[in-house]
Amino acid sequence: MSLSKSERRQRIQYRIRKIVSGTAARPRLSVFRSNKEIYAQLIDDVNGVTLLATSSRDKGVDIKGTNVEVANMVGKLVAEKALKAGIDSVTFDRGGYLYHGRIKSLAEGAREAGLKF
Repeated sequence: MSLSKSERRQRIQYRIRKIVSGTAARPRLSVFRSNKEIYAQLIDDVNGVTLLATSSRDKGVDIKGTNVEVANMVGKLVAEKALKAGIDSVTFDRGGYLYHGRIKSLAEGAREAGLKF
């Protein structure tokens, strides 16, 4: 019997988290994607603290356009916030999702705005 979509994603997520970890100098850029929104946060796993977060629900994000364009804007916004906080490099945690579509667009938006990973 095959796994459900959420069980499969959970297994992939555990496999990724065994390898990817964030520190204060190089936090983890964690991405969550729902059907309507996309969320990104920078996490320091050593201290167990979320350093900053942003999403497509924030006021700085224009929700006009396709989901891929909105994800790109969220990536740029999280990169701007990170650079203001003095963070220039991160490790990317795709959260068990395929690196495709909205996840890829968010990552490219963050890279365009100056974040390194």
